[in-house]
Amino acid sequence: MDAYSEIKEGEKGAWVSIIAYICLSALKLWIGFLSGSQALLADGLNNTTDIMASFAVLIGLKISRKPPDHNHRYGHFRAETVAALVASFIMIAVGIQVLYQAVQKFFQPTLETPNMLAAWIALLCAVVMLFVYRYNIRLAKKINSHAITAAAQDNRSDALVSLGAFIGIVGSQFGLPWLDPLAATAVGLIICKTAWSIFKDASTALTDGFDEKELDKIKQTVAGTPGVESIKDIKARIHGNNVLVDVIIQVNGDLNVVESHDITEEVEERMLMEHNISHVHVHIEPVEAIS
Repeated sequence: MDAYSEIKEGEKGAWVSIIAYICLSALKLWIGFLSGSQALLADGLNNTTDIMASFAVLIGLKISRKPPDHNHRYGHFRAETVAALVASFIMIAVGIQVLYQAVQKFFQPTLETPNMLAAWIALLCAVVMLFVYRYNIRLAKKINSHAITAAAQDNRSDALVSLGAFIGIVGSQFGLPWLDPLAATAVGLIICKTAWSIFKDASTALTDGFDEKELDKIKQTVAGTPGVESIKDIKARIHGNNVLVDVIIQVNGDLNVVESHDITEEVEERMLMEHNISHVHVHIEPVEAIS
């Protein structure tokens, strides 16, 4: 499966999230309003923004599938990373709003005890989102998509949020109604934490950051290639669902062009087989003489 086919496959995950969020947010907001549950209302509000975030991921994936043009010689793969960044901004804005409303609820003179129906709805939604998370995280690993990974992280946080809402609502039935707005506060904190994680990963990728441990593994693979005497320099960066590697290797200066070229092909083949990296630029230099 090539990069463009993988991105198209990733669009299925975005659609699964969108459909799930539309159904669950409508259910949560309706039952939350009828039962008077602040935690369930906060959870439903979170899901409405998740719809927008998932659409942003979907749009980013569609743009990523555009072929290279005269202005984008490397293609449009980073569009999905930009989409993940946009999704993080949407999530953190909602997280702050949920926290604000939850704190306000603590200072109201009376705190209502929500109906137990809200608790069972929250638990049902948590189970549904766990299934959506499992689907998307498997898909993200299969196609190496940062956008779908971000969507899966959002799915998981939503499952935990709904579980927290369930605990808060059940606790309020035992004369502790403040547990419900407390659960809403936890909802806001989880949303903000997840948003920060997505923002950090996306911004690192967009600024050509790369995991140092992963780069060391790549370096070991190149260094272990027959004919490679040493590595003068190596760099790697994320480009959408691809990893781009630039490496300068030193080889025996007595090798001819064909022999040197064979070494570069061996490096490229090993990178594909061991790290699933198909974009490798190898520059060859002769071993520097020791004076």
